[in-house]
This record gives sequence, C-alpha cells and structure tokens, in this order.
Amino acid sequence: MGAEPSDSISAAASEAEAAADTAVVAAATVEELRAVESTVLGKHSRLAGLNQGLGGLPPERRRAAGQELQGARARVREAIEKRRGELEVDERRARLDAERLDLTELVPGAGRGHADLGRGYVHLVTRTRWQLEDTFVGMGFEVAEGPEVETDWYNFEALNMPPAHPARTGQDSFYLRLGEPESVLLRTQTSPVQVRLMESRQLPIYAVVPGRCYRRETPDARHIPTFHQIEGLVVDHGITFGDLAGTIEAFTTAYFGPAIHSRLRPGSFPFTEPSAEFDITCAICGGSGCRTCSSSGWVELGGCGMVDPNVFANVGIDAKEWTGFAFGFGIDRCAQMRHGLADMRALLDNDIRLLSQI
Repeated sequence: MGAEPSDSISAAASEAEAAADTAVVAAATVEELRAVESTVLGKHSRLAGLNQGLGGLPPERRRAAGQELQGARARVREAIEKRRGELEVDERRARLDAERLDLTELVPGAGRGHADLGRGYVHLVTRTRWQLEDTFVGMGFEVAEGPEVETDWYNFEALNMPPAHPARTGQDSFYLRLGEPESVLLRTQTSPVQVRLMESRQLPIYAVVPGRCYRRETPDARHIPTFHQIEGLVVDHGITFGDLAGTIEAFTTAYFGPAIHSRLRPGSFPFTEPSAEFDITCAICGGSGCRTCSSSGWVELGGCGMVDPNVFANVGIDAKEWTGFAFGFGIDRCAQMRHGLADMRALLDNDIRLLSQI
C-alpha cells in the first residue's frame, strides 16, 4: 500500500482529532486523562502514524500536510490541558469537601434568639489568674509581667544557676534555634522577671509576676508541660523569713478560705537561702488523704525563701543593706485546688461539659 495523498492525510487527521476530542471529554479523572493523552498523542497514536506518512508525499505537498498535522496535534494538546485543569479543580473540591471539619456546635432546641443558646466563658486558668492578682493587690503588691522567651542569663545564671548547675537539667528546657546554641529558651519559670524588676526598679519592691511557663513535663494529675505560675518578690529593709511565712499564710486564707492552711518544709533552690517548699491543705479531701494528694492530706503549691545574696550581687543590690524574699507557685494548681479538680489535665481538654460548670 502506497503513501496516502495529502488530502487523505488531511481527512485522517480531522478524524483522529475528532476522536481525540471525544476521548478527552469522556475522561472523568486526571488519571484517565493521562491514559487518553498517551493514546492520542503517543508514539503509537493515529496522529503519530500520519506524521510518518508525510515522507511519501511530493515535496510541494508535504509542507501543507505537515502543517495540518501539527495544527491538529496542537489543538488536541490544548483540549487536553483545558480538560486537565477542569478535572484538577473538581478533584481538589472533592478532596476539600471530604476533609472538611464541621467546627460548629449545635445546641438542641436553640434557634436564633432562643433563651437556651449557650454562651462562652473565660477559661478557668485566666479567671484564677485574675483572682490571684486581685488577692495580692489587696495585700499591697503590684502586678508585673515579662517576656516568655528568655535568655540563658535571665532564666538561669542571674538566678544563681551557672552552666553546670544540676537544677538546669531538672527543668528540661525548650531551647530555641536563635543565637548561640542553648542561649535562648522558653522560660521555665516566671523568676526571670524578678531579675528584670530588680535591675530596673527603685527599691523597695513589692510585686507579683503571673505568666505562662514551659517545661518538658510528663502530664499527670498534678503536672502539665505548658503551665502558669505566679511569682512574688519583696525587697526592703529588715525583711525576715517570718515575713515570708506570714505572707504565705495570709494569702492562703484570703484565697482559699479559712479552712485551708499552709505549711513550710525545708527546701533547696539556687536563688533563695534559706529555702522552703510550701504546701496547702488538700482541698479535694480536706486533709484526710486522697489520690490527688498521694494520701498525705497536703498538696505542694510552690517554693519560697530569702533572696540569695548572689542574686542581689548579679543585679547590683547591696545584700548588707537590703533583704527580701521570693515565692512562686502554679496558677493551674490553685485552680485545681480551689475548684476540686482531681486531674489537672482537664484544664487542657476544653471539654464544654466541664467549662460550662466552673
């Protein structure tokens, strides 16, 4: 069989183009379209075979037939790309519909303007922080704040914790990829703000510092890795350990009520000397013993002590003229004790059933 004349090639090209257009429109997915593209434009396609037949045409007719074939191929390719775009949009829309999350909350029987429509609440930890601030302001303290991202100097060294101090490893810090390695971190306590206050304020100082802190804690009934602390700092003439004990007991009575008391136990902290840990009566069991207090009747609230002279030296305060005390405890723990939550992890769950009750 001889080579097809140019008019036969033109007719065959038109037929191949029409068949290709039909197949492209019929493709229902991008994967099907990819198979169609291989069939109508690949090495074994009808258009490729016609292109090979151009060699048998006279030179004067070969060019015109070749242009017709190239035009047909171009139009088929354009139709494929157009269809590909349509299918990708359809598949993306279908994927988004399948992955869509319904974040609305339906309150049964609560239509527009219905009296039973649920309302949001300020989170318990936030409310507890406000209540603690009010309590300490009533006791004569001011409220101060500081950055959550701290340098190694403010979080550790200025607080009498040099690089090799064991207290550093015990706090399991979250270091940031900023500056020199292990030089910037999410603060493990609000104590760095105490250093900033002593650097920048005129003495005397009576301040509390509430805020969020971060440690690599394993969550349990009394510990969570992202938690809230409130620190207290007093620096003045003639401050004694008795003033510290009296302040903690006064706070405990004012905040928790007359049935809850505090006690001090010997402790050890790098930035205070002497140091103590203070407990309060377990509000869950009233002191009789339960799972939350490990059957002791007491729950550790925080640590305290007299400001170490080395800390005063780091901020340029004469420890022979000035004395002071510091204390710190968890806001989350206060919320747990005041509202009788057996497990602190409930504060992170955001369960509407719990939040609507407290």
